[in-house]
Amino acid sequence: MTSPRSTYLDTAGFEMHLTEWGDRSNPALVMWHGLARTGRDFDEAARALSDRFFVLCPDTLGRGLSAWARRGAADYTFATYGAMAMAMLDQYRIDRFAWVGTSMGGLLGITLAADALRDRMTHLVVNDVGPDIPVDSARRIADYVGNPPTFDTVADYEAWLRRTYAPFGSNSEAFWRRMADTSLRRTDSGKVTVHYDPAIVSLMGENKADLDVWQAYDAVVAKTLLIRGEHSDVLPPTVASAMRMRGPCPPLVTIPDCGHAPTLANDRQIGLLREFLAD
Repeated sequence: MTSPRSTYLDTAGFEMHLTEWGDRSNPALVMWHGLARTGRDFDEAARALSDRFFVLCPDTLGRGLSAWARRGAADYTFATYGAMAMAMLDQYRIDRFAWVGTSMGGLLGITLAADALRDRMTHLVVNDVGPDIPVDSARRIADYVGNPPTFDTVADYEAWLRRTYAPFGSNSEAFWRRMADTSLRRTDSGKVTVHYDPAIVSLMGENKADLDVWQAYDAVVAKTLLIRGEHSDVLPPTVASAMRMRGPCPPLVTIPDCGHAPTLANDRQIGLLREFLAD
């Protein structure tokens, strides 16, 4: 297993930060995070899978160590994220690759698999998201993403993370500390806050058309796996069942004792990815 390498690229006119793992000669695997998270969320899975993959874990525009948008909501779109993803792949000269996407990263993967990267994406893992996100769930996400709190200490911030992301399920103390370490920033006054531009919440408002991906989903030809947290409020059982019957008709794996979204950080979930990606 390898250590992570922090890398910066100029992609579609924006500086992208990504964490890369493994040997560049290995088959490529892109792991794309959810709305308000970063590529470091995949550390456990990326480290484990780097024994046979060259793993790329980008920070989406406006998150983590990547640049923020210049035009606010006008840049926080799947069109921009997709252009950045394609520029990243082209700079690494990657022709064929697999994609693991959690929540927003899953919808972006569907969008690209249906069109711009249709002939290049071999495998697609859609982690706990679907083309129909319930209104109440979208509102819940928009409320906390669009109104980021500030804290006096990192300990207070970590406690908030644990409460806010409790649906992630049971994870180790080390997992939560890493989540805090890799997803905070200091304000000008020295307070601790989240690692993202609050304007990214436009995906749940001005740019919510990006969430309507049924047409794209039906055009996906990549081998696909659908993962759902047992108690997820973002991917209802009815939508998951519909996804099984149309488009790529993927198998569905439900992760017990988990909501939105499975972290893909424990041995069982990493083993699920390894088995799917091996074929």
